[in-house]
Amino acid sequence: MSVLEVKELSKKYDNLEVIKNISFNVNEGETLVILGPSGSGKSTLLRCINNLEKITSGNITINGKEMIKEYKNSIPIYNDKKILNKINMDTGMVFQDFNLFPHLTVKENITESLIYVLKMDKKSAEDRACELLQKMGLINKKDSYPCDLSGGQKQRIAIIRALAINPKILCMDEPTSSLDPELVGEVLEVIKKLAKEKVTMIIVTHEIKFAEEVADKVIFMDKGIIIEEGNSNLIKKPKEKRTKEFLKRFLNV
Repeated sequence: MSVLEVKELSKKYDNLEVIKNISFNVNEGETLVILGPSGSGKSTLLRCINNLEKITSGNITINGKEMIKEYKNSIPIYNDKKILNKINMDTGMVFQDFNLFPHLTVKENITESLIYVLKMDKKSAEDRACELLQKMGLINKKDSYPCDLSGGQKQRIAIIRALAINPKILCMDEPTSSLDPELVGEVLEVIKKLAKEKVTMIIVTHEIKFAEEVADKVIFMDKGIIIEEGNSNLIKKPKEKRTKEFLKRFLNV
């Protein structure tokens, strides 16, 4: 079953078209990895899926709900606020730079959206936070502040916070790019565990070996278009010249 459908999606900033008429879908339980050079539109694509950027044309359907209701004079008219709120709650986002609230404890960072957005009572929200912290081996950090955590711990907390709302899709934008090399492994292990548990994920990454391990689907983007897509074999056996050029830096293609 398709959890995400991206159809003929384009995104422009003034006259600069950063995503050009791309289409793909993600099924429930799949991990999609998006590869490509800097400036290829990968992060913008994730931000459109999370409704953090407004699209120029096309449509995005998440869990059967369409973002765009109709077009008037070629201008997209977004769906009703109630539907958009449901779409927003069905997508979790993990950013490169963690985006934790510095003035809140780890537990408070996780429970904030549960209490104030999902209207969960405080005890239930704290129980949910502690359950996930225990699962990720971070329960001893529940009363710590972000300034007292390592980069790897901060990113794992950011993943927990995104998972806490039970999203249909978990999006990650370069989740290890802000980490020291020795801290990358602990975050990748968490993501591998989620992939084994069949959490639906879309991951933008430059960790090619890791991508090969976790990906059910791979998309290679360049200059706003999808150059090539397939399963994880695409990484070792790309067909397109541009994909081969890119992957040569990481693998013996």
